Amino acid sequence: MSKKVLAVYFTQSGQLGEIIDNFTRPLIASGATVEKLQIQPVNKFPFPWTTPVFFEAMPESVKLIPAELEPFTLKEIRYNLVIIGFQPWFLSPSIPISSLLQLPSFKSVLKDTPVITISGCRNMWINAQEKNKRLLKEAGANLVGNIALVDKHNNYASLVTIFYWMLTAKKDRKWGIFPKPGVSDEDIAGAALFGETVKENLGTGSWGDLQAKLVAQKAVDVKYHLMFIERKAGKIFTIWSKIIYGKKNRSSLLVVFKYYLLIALCVAAPLILLVDAIFFKPFLSKRIEKQKKYYSGVELI
Repeated sequence: MSKKVLAVYFTQSGQLGEIIDNFTRPLIASGATVEKLQIQPVNKFPFPWTTPVFFEAMPESVKLIPAELEPFTLKEIRYNLVIIGFQPWFLSPSIPISSLLQLPSFKSVLKDTPVITISGCRNMWINAQEKNKRLLKEAGANLVGNIALVDKHNNYASLVTIFYWMLTAKKDRKWGIFPKPGVSDEDIAGAALFGETVKENLGTGSWGDLQAKLVAQKAVDVKYHLMFIERKAGKIFTIWSKIIYGKKNRSSLLVVFKYYLLIALCVAAPLILLVDAIFFKPFLSKRIEKQKKYYSGVELI
């Protein structure tokens, strides 16, 4: 009997669909039946975005407020593996994905089922994955693997290019100077390598060593400076989401948040990293390595 795999994802640009196609190709070649489902919210998020609409999604993203999804039907009741493709929005899983993971009918599919998460993002995915872990645990799922495909260019260059891509839908080199936005074509195609690794575990039905093998293949690469910024920013986003959500002057508060975020990313973050590099990081090597190991894994603490 062939293995039954469900690959469910949300995408606006099509990038994550390409990643899922390449990742699942070795599974299909091995004889597994792979069912792909691209979910859609009832109230669509535009692509390209406009700046106001993009920031409008912040409070609900951070607070994991579910949105209504378009109805969908699955071919099977149970699967040998579920693959969930997601993008982080404001250091949280995108609203469509967090909504899916809270949907009772889908939670029943996830219960007692091996799950692999795979993301395509700029470079910060840790907070979003921690929220995924909690949602999957609540659903009774067994998270066995995580793959984080990122834009490997300089943090500030990628900040420019991601907004260029989001606001124009053009995945080319801005002004002919900046690199192409998003996950590189090479890394998108390279998702098949991780699929080859997963194929072995799918065949045996044993998942205990999968994440260790994926980490060895650089399926996740936790960089200290990004981990440091994201841990700080995650707390700030939580505070801002509480300030803004449900308020009558929401639009005005979102404008304030937008400018706060730009200043925090471009001015405050480099200064904080510099202070940390001089006064704290040299004395916390064991703690840092422990954190990096945890975020590279699939356990939830």
